[in-house]
Amino acid sequence: MRADFPDFRLGSVLATSFTGTLSERHGDAVERIPVPRRLVDWLAVYGLPVDSCTTAQLDLARELRESIHAAATAAAVQDALPAAAVHVINDRSTQGRAAAILTPEGERQWRLRSASRVEDALSVIAADAISIISGERDGRLALCASPTCRAAFFDTSRSRTRRWCDMNTCGNREKKARFNANQRRSGR
Repeated sequence: MRADFPDFRLGSVLATSFTGTLSERHGDAVERIPVPRRLVDWLAVYGLPVDSCTTAQLDLARELRESIHAAATAAAVQDALPAAAVHVINDRSTQGRAAAILTPEGERQWRLRSASRVEDALSVIAADAISIISGERDGRLALCASPTCRAAFFDTSRSRTRRWCDMNTCGNREKKARFNANQRRSGR
């Protein structure tokens, strides 16, 4: 990956990791897929290699990302799902061609058709979003407790009480801020 772009925030859930390609939404937003090549890189990290990406396809990806974020956020706070977001997610889900395959290790992987297009990869991401937002998968949607982040994430911890989208970024930053504030108050 190129060093002149921000690192990807990698998670174990495809759809919510995709929404993390725009982070710090309520602070100084960080766009992690600013150019089409960066989307190609991100998709490859998640086992969805595509041949190329145009600016128009990057726009489709960003529209899907924001729709997943809006729907996941609504689901996390138990609000009605935004109709426009549902429409985009459903539309992207049906526009690509991908097949689920079983690996020798007994895991599911997605195989895109031979001339892989971004739309095929986006259909996999949309299908993943549908499975978590609809409640098909074991876990719960939650919002990051960081006031500048508020990213939607899928909590699969045993207690379902996770507070941060990523402990290594938001969690550590918030705990460090709280520690420093306590140190200032105690005069150290």
